[in-house]
Amino acid sequence: VQLVESGGGLVQPGGSLRLSCAASGFTFSNYYMSWHRQAPGKERESVAAITSDGSRTNYADSVEGRFTIFRDNAKNTVHLQMDSLNPEDTAVYYCNAAWVHNRAVGYWGQGIQVTVAS
Repeated sequence: VQLVESGGGLVQPGGSLRLSCAASGFTFSNYYMSWHRQAPGKERESVAAITSDGSRTNYADSVEGRFTIFRDNAKNTVHLQMDSLNPEDTAVYYCNAAWVHNRAVGYWGQGIQVTVAS
């Protein structure tokens, strides 16, 4: 089982990044997918989530209207489009998969750094 994040890096305030998470080793379409982040000295927080069929999404208040989560079940990928980034978005971002029948069963990616600075 693997979840591999990509697309992170350094971006200026107001800029955009798209994170991607490539999944393998499990039946992707049977899993809710979500993005989480952890800033230095803070607890990990949920940022965005999407149902297994992609029909519904949910966002943290802090990113609502700026971030968009979407998935491609044919390619076993989930993405996080991040617009209007600000320094408070700086964190390590993690991809998570949670089984639809038992959300306690799931997997985490290794994390990818996103830094928003001028």
